[in-house]
Amino acid sequence: MLKLLAALAMLALPTAALAQTAEPVEVMILGTYHFDNPGRDVHNARIDSVLTPDKQRQLEDVAEALARFRPTAIAIERVATDQATLLDQAFPGFSPAALQTNADERVQIGYRLAHRLGLSRVYAIDEQERDGEPTYFPYGAVNNWAQANGQADALAAMSATIGALVADLEHRQRTQDIGHVLAFMNGPEPAANDKAFHYALMRFGAGDAQPGAVLNGRWFTRNAEIFARLMQVAEPGDRIVVVYGAGHSAWLRDMVEATPGFRLIEPDDYLPAE
Repeated sequence: MLKLLAALAMLALPTAALAQTAEPVEVMILGTYHFDNPGRDVHNARIDSVLTPDKQRQLEDVAEALARFRPTAIAIERVATDQATLLDQAFPGFSPAALQTNADERVQIGYRLAHRLGLSRVYAIDEQERDGEPTYFPYGAVNNWAQANGQADALAAMSATIGALVADLEHRQRTQDIGHVLAFMNGPEPAANDKAFHYALMRFGAGDAQPGAVLNGRWFTRNAEIFARLMQVAEPGDRIVVVYGAGHSAWLRDMVEATPGFRLIEPDDYLPAE
C-alpha cells in the first residue's frame, strides 16, 4: 500500500508543478436565482418579471460590474449538444433583442455579458440525468423513507426552513436591485445554509437504506461532472464567469478552491454591496 501511495504521489508531481508554473485560471461562480420561474426545484421562488425597463437597467448595471473582471469566457447551466467542444449551441443565434423577450438568466446575464465583451467562448457545461438513469436529486426517496420511519415531521421542519429562505428571496427581489440580491446570494450565509440542509438529509436513513446519503452522493456527482467540463475547456490565464443556479454554488466554489491551477474570484468584489 505504501508503494502504491508513493507511486501515486510521484505521478501527481508533474501536475502540481505545472499548476504552479502555468498562469492560473480565475473562476467566478455567480450563483443566481431562476428569473423565468421554471419550477424545476423542490422549493421554487415566485420571481417578478425581469423584462421591465427598470429590471433591464438593473441587469445592465450587473453586466457593467461583472465586465470589470474582464472575463475571457462564460459558462452556463445548459447541456451542450457537442460534448467535444462544449460550446453553447444557442449563443451564436443571440441578438440583444432577445433581452426584451427571454427572461432566462442564462440569456439575461450570461449572453448579455458575453455580447457586451465580444466573447465567442460561451460554454454549456451542465450535466443532467438521461433516460433510464437515476436522478441526481432523489428527494422523493428521502421523503418516502421519512414517511415510513416516523421522521416526516423532522423532514417537514427542514423543508419549512428552506421555505422561509425562499420567501426571503422573493421579498429581496421585489424590494432590492438585482445586483444587491445577487451580492447577498453569493455571500457566505446562503452557501452555509445550503450545505447545512443537504448534510442534514444524511440523518434520514438506517442500515442498508441511506436515501439521504445517496442524495448527497448523487448531487456531488452532478456538480463534479459540471466542474470537470469547466476544467476541460479552461485555458491557462482564463477568467471565466460561471452563471449557475445558486444551489450549485457551494459545491462548485469548493472545487475551484481545491483544484491546483484554479483561483476563486468572489462576485461580491464586483457586485454592489448589499
